[in-house]
Amino acid sequence: MAKLRVGVVSPEREIWSGEADMVIAKTVDGEIGIMPQHAPVLGVLVEGGVLRVKREGEGDLVAAVHGGFISVADNEVSVLAEVAELGSEVDVAAARDALDRAQASIEADHEDADAAIEAKRARARLKAAGEEV
Repeated sequence: MAKLRVGVVSPEREIWSGEADMVIAKTVDGEIGIMPQHAPVLGVLVEGGVLRVKREGEGDLVAAVHGGFISVADNEVSVLAEVAELGSEVDVAAARDALDRAQASIEADHEDADAAIEAKRARARLKAAGEEV
């Protein structure tokens, strides 16, 4: 069976690259699943999304992805994230603390857009780490 060649990068570093059977990402138009032979597509990733890379015989690779783009062409998937972090790298205690601080700011000021973004990012980090949110 054909495989996807997947690369996940942020401005700081290459997060992951390798072969996969499926990639699932959340775009501004909704969730998209990419399998081999997928039609070419370019999507805008949401702030605070979770990227899942399914690999046969291995566990899913999961990453918190905060904005950016996903590009698909010729069985190649490029995820160009503004910020990304593998679930295995997430500091769960720090993510929970960030979520608590953001929620406190939102409760104090319902119009706090920065706190809302921070809450989305913290939730994505926790989901990527396999934690309940």
